[in-house]
Amino acid sequence: MRIAEVPKEVKEYFKKGSRTIKKVIANDNYTLTIHFDNGEIKLYDMNGKLYGVLELLKDKDKFQKVFIDEYGNIAWDIDETVDSSVHWNNRIDLCKDSVYLDSKPVD
Repeated sequence: MRIAEVPKEVKEYFKKGSRTIKKVIANDNYTLTIHFDNGEIKLYDMNGKLYGVLELLKDKDKFQKVFIDEYGNIAWDIDETVDSSVHWNNRIDLCKDSVYLDSKPVD
């Protein structure tokens, strides 16, 4: 069995250490503007990803309620009246490392 090789950009990212998200802004066009602890500002495009569990984020009001969760990931609560720390399946989240690697720098 062959083990997949870790891509070079992923190795480089983790060599420098995981980034911390300082601020996230939901834009009207289903993109997120993300401010990282190293001063970088990046744009994460969610167009084409809003299906399955993410489909409910097509509701622009829901999409705008993005936040940084207690683990430093980008998140949305499915039902705001439910405590996501008790009911884990009430939260949608995006891994901060994946978001960093898959986003584009903002000029």
